[in-house]
Amino acid sequence: MNPRSEIHARLAASLKEARTAKGLSLDAVAKLSGVSRSMVSQIERGESSPTVATLWNLTQALQVDFAGLLEARETPRIEVIRAEAAPVIGGRGVGVSIRILSPAEAVGVHEVYDLTLAAGGKLISDPHGPGCREHLTLLDGAIEVTSGEESQQLSTGDTARYFADRPHRIEAVGGPARAILIVQNS
Repeated sequence: MNPRSEIHARLAASLKEARTAKGLSLDAVAKLSGVSRSMVSQIERGESSPTVATLWNLTQALQVDFAGLLEARETPRIEVIRAEAAPVIGGRGVGVSIRILSPAEAVGVHEVYDLTLAAGGKLISDPHGPGCREHLTLLDGAIEVTSGEESQQLSTGDTARYFADRPHRIEAVGGPARAILIVQNS
């Protein structure tokens, strides 16, 4: 590989790694940086050489070190996302906090979430795509899971597997609750 190709490859990998580590989509980075979505995508694929101004806008949007982008780094064998760095989804329910545990590239295929529900907290969802299933394991508390017309009560340690291609709901019963939710083929 020639030195120019190596630099492009490192730059592409570093920018994509920074974006996915923050749980941001290409659209989100485009909005934050003022760089078009297609240009961000081309840079991440190593198909385009960004200007210094474009690179500066991207590093500011991603909050990464401009100078460190081109340093050769060994890919870690164990990727760690610290608790405080995991992205959180808001506005999806009442009294619910949803932390995203799966990598951005798994969206729509195999998504993993950490759900924290306050007493009476509810996560009410519209149907996902055809054949979508959810697997919910209750770590603490009690919840009621509803999929379509059927409902089940879960206690700590229980797992529910259900179709999510119909209206469905997760609701804390009698106090706060915490669960791990896996969504497949949404």
